[in-house]
Amino acid sequence: MDSKKKKILVIDDSALMRRIVCDIIALDDRFCVQDMAANGVEAIALLKQNVYDVVILDVVMPKLDGIGVLMQIRELDIRTTVVMYSTATSEGAATTIKALELGAVDFIHKPSTIMGAKTESFMERFLSILECAAEQNEARLEQAGQSASTKKEKKTLSDADSQKIVAIASSTGGPKALQEVIPYLPADLDAPVLIVQHMPEGFTASLAQRLDELSPLTVREAEDGMEIRKGNVYLARGGKHMEVSTRAGKHYLVLKDGPTREGVRPCANFMYETLGTSEYDSIICVVLTGMGADGTQGILNLSKQKDIYVIAQEQSTCAVYGMPRSIVATGMADRIEPLDNIASAIILNAGVQ
Repeated sequence: MDSKKKKILVIDDSALMRRIVCDIIALDDRFCVQDMAANGVEAIALLKQNVYDVVILDVVMPKLDGIGVLMQIRELDIRTTVVMYSTATSEGAATTIKALELGAVDFIHKPSTIMGAKTESFMERFLSILECAAEQNEARLEQAGQSASTKKEKKTLSDADSQKIVAIASSTGGPKALQEVIPYLPADLDAPVLIVQHMPEGFTASLAQRLDELSPLTVREAEDGMEIRKGNVYLARGGKHMEVSTRAGKHYLVLKDGPTREGVRPCANFMYETLGTSEYDSIICVVLTGMGADGTQGILNLSKQKDIYVIAQEQSTCAVYGMPRSIVATGMADRIEPLDNIASAIILNAGVQ
């Protein structure tokens, strides 16, 4: 076995699915499947003995399920990167959100059919997530010792009479990061909150429900035509772009299908750009952990039309530094904060009623 290849552990109770996953991984010569396990008990035994760059973990398994595996990984302090293999059923989506809370960095939406697992789009998505997860541990080592906070202090949005809105973009690692931000915003925050989190259809309702349970603010999955009001957080629906429409001085959500942009739907760029024609005076743009560069172009375009304040998540606290890195590279970030400071930075600029 090539020692330079990233070592993968595949855990799934279906022999057929294990075979399919192995075949997909074999398509990329950067990875190799070092071991397989048919249930959580076998998986923990292997994790105690070996080191893996990435673990692909099924949710529903005999003897010990995926959630049980994650809990034991935490209890035993096993250092590894876990990607869940999840279904989009209501129960499966809620379990996926729980898995992300317990430390899984991302999830792969398991196709409903074997043929679905063999499509080119699914295989590309699978390998893209695998690549991102495999690089995460190396990136964290490189990030060690970096400063925790950078502040340009070029401005704050302090005008109490201005109409403000908070617009958040996040992707890989985002569900867990959002749980470190949204629950710490007060119920009297003087701005509504919009979130574009890259997720497929079927998962955002469970994430919104979980955030709502944890938060003083009301968190909802976005619906087409929904009025945007203070005291509420609106999470873009998986598989739909979320835009903002203004009518008679009020703001409404517009959900659209349309092609992907930046390879994703929902795409934060659309959200930011449509805020440019809104009646909000000031927009607090927050870019959290995630692959790629979504949000950057939208924020650059928005800055030409509105007074904006940009908060980016600091590198060492990101699961993946792609999206924050992209906006920081433009020089647009007003504050670069570790995750546990993001809520405070939002409150400082949005104010309270």
